[in-house]
Amino acid sequence: MRIFRDAAKLQKWCMQQKRMGKRMALVPTMGYLHEGHLSLIETAKKNRADEIVVSVFVNPVQFGPNEDYATYPRNEKSDLAKCRKAGASAVFLPTPEALYAPDHSVYVNEERLSTGLCGARRPGHFRGVCTVVAKLFNLAQPDFAVFGQKDFQQAAVINRMVRDINFPVEIVVAPIVREESGLAKSSRNTYLSDAEKASALAIFASLRETAGAVAEKGSVPWKSQKARIVRKLEKAGLKVDYAEAVDAATLEDVKTLKPGNAVLVAAFAGRTRLIDNIIV
Repeated sequence: MRIFRDAAKLQKWCMQQKRMGKRMALVPTMGYLHEGHLSLIETAKKNRADEIVVSVFVNPVQFGPNEDYATYPRNEKSDLAKCRKAGASAVFLPTPEALYAPDHSVYVNEERLSTGLCGARRPGHFRGVCTVVAKLFNLAQPDFAVFGQKDFQQAAVINRMVRDINFPVEIVVAPIVREESGLAKSSRNTYLSDAEKASALAIFASLRETAGAVAEKGSVPWKSQKARIVRKLEKAGLKVDYAEAVDAATLEDVKTLKPGNAVLVAAFAGRTRLIDNIIV
């Protein structure tokens, strides 16, 4: 497994692989890897990647001034060991200075799908996401890139960026990986106390109940389902940031929840913001 810290060296190696006809996959991560990240590498294998590049980079541009950039969990040694065991071909470990010049002034901004949900709560977040992913596409030259469904809005925004800027990259979305309890795997789960983890289980439980209601009735009014979700989460001691039902492709709000729609929830367990979703 190759390890790159220099952007130009990564790009040169990836372009060499492309010239040899290799099918290239990119798995962008912020590190502190867990089973969810490793499932993305496995998905890349299943999609017939010849070479899999995993980026490990906590991107400062996507964090707001009061967010957890400085304290975001990091463990480079563990990440490298997990990537090697999972079968990654290369790992890209840049510093912020390696990707952003001191006077950098160009950003990539999506202006429709990124405006609601997490985008409304985290101004500038998706501008940072799109900018760094565009950079990684140019460096790694992937035929396809793998993202996780847990970051549902992110995957939709990146898909739109690829379409509108004509990146020759296929976006593959891998299913959410959960703990045995049902809690969605997240690097931020390490922030949670045992009590907060127990409270957080209400998130997926409420999503499953909503999916069950749609499966039983075919369609249900979203207003009543939202009220039920909010009550359940608040009863569990969570602070609800949002609970929304949207068209899975356009992220536009829906009033009647039908099969194929997505329900997305963001809630705080203590000071930790957790997100989860389900396609009903």
